[in-house]
Amino acid sequence: MRANGLKTENKMAKKLPKIFVLDTNVILHDCMSIYNFQENDIVIPITVIEELDKFKKGEEATNYNAREFAREMEKISADSLYDGGLPLGKGLGKLKIELGHPYTPEMKESLIDDTPDHRILAITEWVKQQHPDRQVILVTKDMNLRMKAKALNVMAQDYLNDNVKEDRLKIMTEDVPPIADAPDDFFNALVSTGTAPVKLLNRKDVFAANSLLKFEVNGGILLARYRESDQTVVNVKPSKAFGIFPRNDEQTFALDAALNPDIQLVSLTGTAGTGKTLLALAAALSQESKFDQIVLARPVIPLQNQDIGFLPGTADEKVSPYMMPLFDNLAVIKKAFKSDTSKEVVRIEDMLRRQKLIITPLAYIRGRSLNDVFFIIDEAQNLTPHEVKTIITRAGENTKLVFTGDICQIDSPYLDIHSNGLSYLTEKLFGQQIFEHVNLVKGERSELAELAGRLL
Repeated sequence: MRANGLKTENKMAKKLPKIFVLDTNVILHDCMSIYNFQENDIVIPITVIEELDKFKKGEEATNYNAREFAREMEKISADSLYDGGLPLGKGLGKLKIELGHPYTPEMKESLIDDTPDHRILAITEWVKQQHPDRQVILVTKDMNLRMKAKALNVMAQDYLNDNVKEDRLKIMTEDVPPIADAPDDFFNALVSTGTAPVKLLNRKDVFAANSLLKFEVNGGILLARYRESDQTVVNVKPSKAFGIFPRNDEQTFALDAALNPDIQLVSLTGTAGTGKTLLALAAALSQESKFDQIVLARPVIPLQNQDIGFLPGTADEKVSPYMMPLFDNLAVIKKAFKSDTSKEVVRIEDMLRRQKLIITPLAYIRGRSLNDVFFIIDEAQNLTPHEVKTIITRAGENTKLVFTGDICQIDSPYLDIHSNGLSYLTEKLFGQQIFEHVNLVKGERSELAELAGRLL
């Protein structure tokens, strides 16, 4: 009888909700993260509230998230106190702000400095001691803090709610596999008219909208794209844009997507030197008459996470080094015309003078409404999913967005290949009729750059 009673108690204990202790960087990454832990309880250390207070002023996404979280906490608490925990809503757990607690002797011996991270860890340890029957987990995007926690026998994990699944990363990192067994009547229609009904392929698998296709034919490769609106396969041919001609199959796909008026949103991934930004800029310049403005922007990620505001010089002088890669792409396009006095180069200079073409840090265009704009967002792998969503939701009429980046080269300390905004965007919108993704796999900058990108 007693043994059966113990088994019943153990089963009940397993059903108790978990307790998740959130680090500051989780909230700065997603201000609504407290609603993503199902029926489990949430603890916010008082140290996190202190740290968030330092982020409440500013125009960056982290500043916005700090302010929104404070408003959300105010709405949840109203005239109540946090001491017993406040309900987050139907099907969700409770939210509590936990006050500071002293370091355990083991922490004092192991961690010398008194830092916010260590205070958060001390609070997590205290919560674990108070609830021996429940699983207590520290959630942080800081890998070092996760290691420290696990060394002190405290369970810790990354915030995974907006992480891209491993199998979906394949479309962002792999080449398009060629199809070798397409029927002759399909090829005849595709070559003669430029389109062919997908049903002629006689394939059981279903293509997503704007899937990229390669067909082996007569020892060569025929490029195509699936158009879902009329269930046809469209032949994709190389096309020149403002002096730039694609050098490989993936560049052909990329330029086609950037020039296609039916595709309003494009994501281009690939390693350095594959031509992502260059192709997007060339496509934008070739369609200049269709838009009021061309904006080429990138997030500024200062080295060693140093605030750019403390750097010497004017605002333009501070950001100039970070914008140089964008000006380099513009220089390549100018060079394609072989003369500084050619009408195309003169046109580019005129666009820059009239601010028809703007090259700027991404922070400088926050809050703008994007109407009649061809907007290129470079280095988008350094944006959070929330930042990407904010940009896209500002798109108005006759606006085209092209996000470019290398998801394997991320400068932000709290993002990785699974959690960055470019991966998130591509996974969530893949298969939509107005979206197309292209992964460029071959470097075209130089033989040396291609070799380094492939082997180093």
